[in-house]
Amino acid sequence: MISFKQLNYALAVEKNLHFKRAAESCSVSQSALSTALSQLESQLGLQIFERDNKKVLVTPIGKKVLEKAQEIKLQLDDIYKLADAQRSVLSYPISIGIIPTIAPYLLPIVLPKLTQQYPHLELEIVEEQSHILVDKVRRGEIDTAILALPYACDGLLTFEFWQEDFYWITHSDKMQSGCTEVSANQLARSNLMLLQDGHCLKDQALAACKFPSDAKHSVGATSLNTLIQLVAGKLGTTLVPEMALEQLIEHNPLLSKARLSESGPHRRIAFIVRPNYSGVNNIELLMAQFKGSLKQHFQKNKI
Repeated sequence: MISFKQLNYALAVEKNLHFKRAAESCSVSQSALSTALSQLESQLGLQIFERDNKKVLVTPIGKKVLEKAQEIKLQLDDIYKLADAQRSVLSYPISIGIIPTIAPYLLPIVLPKLTQQYPHLELEIVEEQSHILVDKVRRGEIDTAILALPYACDGLLTFEFWQEDFYWITHSDKMQSGCTEVSANQLARSNLMLLQDGHCLKDQALAACKFPSDAKHSVGATSLNTLIQLVAGKLGTTLVPEMALEQLIEHNPLLSKARLSESGPHRRIAFIVRPNYSGVNNIELLMAQFKGSLKQHFQKNKI
């Protein structure tokens, strides 16, 4: 009889396309994993993987088998989640993916109160770009993810819990006295620097300013911290979300800010989950906790 262990090993090989790395991810020896997969292929009477000393390939029929295996894994995970849901709220592990333009600014605000109120909660945080997190949620590799909307999440449920605007950051020497807002037309003349392609914040900033998606900018950095340092060096200006202002500019007298005056909110923040995810009630509870912590924080810390 086919075992869940065999299917899990096969999915690990599909993910890694390498038997040794797959075995390490499953905490078993390579020989044990290889034996289990050979038995699986023998039981099915078909070949799932083509392997030699250099590479591993998934056969066409193997792709169909692994699609079914993934469905089985998700259903079994949901059974465990149903059992977990009968325990005390937020008392079991939850894996959350968060994009890099949210994680370092959101977590310091929400985690202290969350861990104080739910001391038995075990959170696994995965920081990745949006497209990777969406795929991980769909495949059941993580329970949920926090993204900035708008972003394509077809087939997934979204639970929006926060909205915010963008702020223009420039060197203090170049900020006009008394300026508190700036328009997209003004930004177009300010040597605007944005994150490199692949970061949804870039697309959202362009959309908020109604700039074309192929608009060229002088720098494509991989983090907001890098952009801020370039602004401090008078190499240009940038846009950052409100949530990041406190960490990025509060203690830097070289920098000044002005709200982007284009209609907002410029981005919305939401949890995403699979439609059949059995822990939705706990995600809704997390969402309420995050929202409450953010409201309290920004009421006390107006920048």
